[in-house]
Amino acid sequence: MLGEKPMAVTLDEARELVEASERSGTLFAVSQSRRYNAALAALRRLVEEHLGHPEMVSCWFYRAPHFGGFREEMDSPLVVDMAIHAFDVARWIVGSDPVSVYCEEHNPSWSWYRGAASATAVFELSGGEWFSYAGSWCSPGLETSWEGDWRVTSAAGTAKWDGASTPVAELESGTVLGVPDSTAPVGISGFLAEFVRALDGGPDPKGECHDNIKSLAMTLAAVRSAATGLRVPVTWA
Repeated sequence: MLGEKPMAVTLDEARELVEASERSGTLFAVSQSRRYNAALAALRRLVEEHLGHPEMVSCWFYRAPHFGGFREEMDSPLVVDMAIHAFDVARWIVGSDPVSVYCEEHNPSWSWYRGAASATAVFELSGGEWFSYAGSWCSPGLETSWEGDWRVTSAAGTAKWDGASTPVAELESGTVLGVPDSTAPVGISGFLAEFVRALDGGPDPKGECHDNIKSLAMTLAAVRSAATGLRVPVTWA
């Protein structure tokens, strides 16, 4: 069974879907399609092969799309509809689970969104990593790519990716480029290819529900933190 992000509106609904997958023995995966990017995969390889254990991960996302429709009427359009991609990618880059988050949302005076179109969030992850996210959907001029602008740092050095060009790491030993696999399917095509392989006995796709619920939990916890002004735990079980 296939789904689209977010997995559900609430965590209770998401848990019911996970339980239904378990009871029926049916694969349920969510198309978190931005993980399927050859340059992003190259960034992840740089981290694994050259940086070791990163403790600091950050993503900046600044764009100014005029969607019209439901996004401009949502309470938390950036966090719920877009930042969830970055939250999901951060988990994938470092291979850790979310622990807690502090988030603040706001809406600039010139915003054409009803809800908060800008946000800053800081997550603690289970491996001792910290992930910071800052973004806006009403930031005209000098826009980032749709993938965001990433920076990953460990004691060995730093890897960077602007979401569009080739990722690069700077280490004590010199500079290393992350060469993308030009043959890898991207976006939804990549997800569907991995899903079909899973049906044929291959490994679970990246958006398998037991894993993807954690990205939903990060998103909902960020919204709750912004509403309460408190650092809150990220839970999904």
